[in-house]
Amino acid sequence: MQVDFYQLTRDPAEKVIPVLAQRVLDGGGRMLVVSGEGDQLNRLSTALWNAKPDSFLAHAKAGEGDDALQPILLSTAPDAANGARFVALADGEWRDEALGFDRIFYLFPPSHTDNARTAWRTLANREDVERRYWKQDGGKWVQGP
Repeated sequence: MQVDFYQLTRDPAEKVIPVLAQRVLDGGGRMLVVSGEGDQLNRLSTALWNAKPDSFLAHAKAGEGDDALQPILLSTAPDAANGARFVALADGEWRDEALGFDRIFYLFPPSHTDNARTAWRTLANREDVERRYWKQDGGKWVQGP
């Protein structure tokens, strides 16, 4: 399994998630986006609707439709009712339940750096986890040390 740590120093999760989701969908996958903040889920929904000028990224909030049919499902819990193998933790909170997915995108703002460091150190002891750290450099993402 792969865990990608994204330190959000320039863009908020609402700008990053649509890009990650598009890549997952382009590869034939499904994504679960998790946030414990209802307001953030609303902002993420709007961002997915407005991600492209000529279309949108199909999605729904958990419990507001047929969850199993959604290519992107927004939820407060890491429960992939849509069969997703990719999960984005959008609110900066690490959840061990995410370790059941093939790939985890852990997005955290500077205020959650301590949480990210703890998760990084904890995952270092697992042989089945590949960790990657990404930071923003100008307008692009670069892999950190």
